[in-house]
Amino acid sequence: MTDRRTLLKAFAATPLLLAGCATRYSTTPPGVLNVGQISNSVAFFPLFVAEEKGYFAAEGVQLGERPRLGTGAKVAAALKGGSIDLGAGVITDAFNLAKIDDGARISTALVTEYYVDIVVSPSLEAPETLEDKIAALVGTQIGITGPGSGTEALVNHLFSSIGRNAAVDSTLVNLGGAATSAIGALTAGRVDALAFFQPIAQQVEAANAGRTYISPVRGDVPSLRGALHGIVFSTQKLLDRKPAELAAFNRAIGRALSDIHGDPAQLRDLLGRYLENTDPATIDALVPILGREIPGTPQVERVPYDTARAFHLDSGLVKKAPTFEEVLVGPPAA
Repeated sequence: MTDRRTLLKAFAATPLLLAGCATRYSTTPPGVLNVGQISNSVAFFPLFVAEEKGYFAAEGVQLGERPRLGTGAKVAAALKGGSIDLGAGVITDAFNLAKIDDGARISTALVTEYYVDIVVSPSLEAPETLEDKIAALVGTQIGITGPGSGTEALVNHLFSSIGRNAAVDSTLVNLGGAATSAIGALTAGRVDALAFFQPIAQQVEAANAGRTYISPVRGDVPSLRGALHGIVFSTQKLLDRKPAELAAFNRAIGRALSDIHGDPAQLRDLLGRYLENTDPATIDALVPILGREIPGTPQVERVPYDTARAFHLDSGLVKKAPTFEEVLVGPPAA
């Protein structure tokens, strides 16, 4: 255990070492999967459901260590080191891993909508068209999690769609990932808008501190409709050692997805337990949204993948991204 944690910290502290480090084989025994994830965000709710309902064990796979690693870069580092077999992140993380490892693979779809919203203070008017809404953000201060993030990418994408440059035509304010800091900045007037992951928009509205202004999940941004976003990813070298375990994992996730699209009362109960200490009104607002953004199957489909790939390239979030065929999990090596 100590050696594994030391390895994780070493990789996390020095991400540049990844470029020169070969992928290790899995350090877990047969029948076991170590699954690391960024955080307990909405994107990874299906893993909680499958674990809570005992689906992994029922399908014949044991989950080992379940670290929350904080960033996609740290998840990728743990995959490279072999201390986890699967990483739960966003598709950007898989694209970044593919830059240094052509064996990067996406194994599971968790969310097929871009779950970042633009939230504004009550004082900002709400024009009718998307173009006018974006134009109204010109000259404002917009809070994002940080440079190079998916939150910044959405703002860049929106501004470029009307021929503007967000870095020049607005002020992007780096707020980090804490919900309290983001909401505090909006309510105090330090920013006019937020580009933030769920459930920030729902929390803001529950507190009557602002409103959802532009929401890709709601279908407001045509170029992002149905984009693959939340994923499970790994490397072909790791997966070659665990094909049966991966198949069992995906069967368990499939059962969890069925539950999420099933009884709303059960869904609300599970979501409330997952997002503990979250305002009940926020939970109520999220329940119908999950039905729109979480797929019915864990299978990675071409259209959602290609939509996400085009957005990442167009927004400048990544310079290169593998094709659909290149990133799919292949058969085990002979």
